[in-house]
Amino acid sequence: MELEIPIFLSALAGLGSFLSPCILPIIPGFLSYLSSSSIKEASRERDEGNDQSHPNSSVILITRKVKINIFINTIYFVLGFSLIFAVLGVILNGVLATSIGNSFQQSLSYIGGTVIVAFGVYLILSLKIGQLNIEKKFTKLPKFKTSYITSFVFGVAFAAGWTPCVGPILGSTFALAVTNPGTAYNLLLAYSLGLGIPFLITGAFFSQATSLIKKMTKYLKYFNLAMGAILIILGILIFFNQLTLLISIPFLGQLINI
Repeated sequence: MELEIPIFLSALAGLGSFLSPCILPIIPGFLSYLSSSSIKEASRERDEGNDQSHPNSSVILITRKVKINIFINTIYFVLGFSLIFAVLGVILNGVLATSIGNSFQQSLSYIGGTVIVAFGVYLILSLKIGQLNIEKKFTKLPKFKTSYITSFVFGVAFAAGWTPCVGPILGSTFALAVTNPGTAYNLLLAYSLGLGIPFLITGAFFSQATSLIKKMTKYLKYFNLAMGAILIILGILIFFNQLTLLISIPFLGQLINI
């Protein structure tokens, strides 16, 4: 059960990164950008199809092609950042798990807990201090002949933390992985799944997801406050080695058991 709790928290952290206010609102445009070549191609085909006797069938085919292209680009994007997290997980697992003793393991819990609390405070203070909300975005993205390669490369770059919104959550996941080096690979894989699955769902149901994201945007102002409070509580539990207390919370206990 103790092993399942950090993995569950890592998956939630991945979902939290997806829902962060500087990531979620730009996802539809971001996925469209990655599939821009397909969209341009579809537009040309649609224009050419206007001369056909059944233009409506051409529109349906084009729409399907664009959706498929967006989904495939999303898969390559997810594979890009998942690869980096998997490699980092293997490194943490191979280096730390075999070279530390129980006493140093406890020290890592103190350090990791403190770091996670600091990230939580950072998120809360970012609501009041505008300088903490400066976003780092890629303005010049590499372009390749195949858009799938572009998506994969961008996924690799995304793994480094695209914005300060992702940074504290991702940093907390790494801190959690450091305190559990023997399961670091599993923790970062869980984070990748928590972040990647919503991306894949968005890519598969692009139109519906775009509409839902627009409705959710107005509630994102509460994200930093809620996530910051969660990280502070999590950091305190890790510092005192009391993560198992989460099982006593009925709703969380049921999810962890699942």
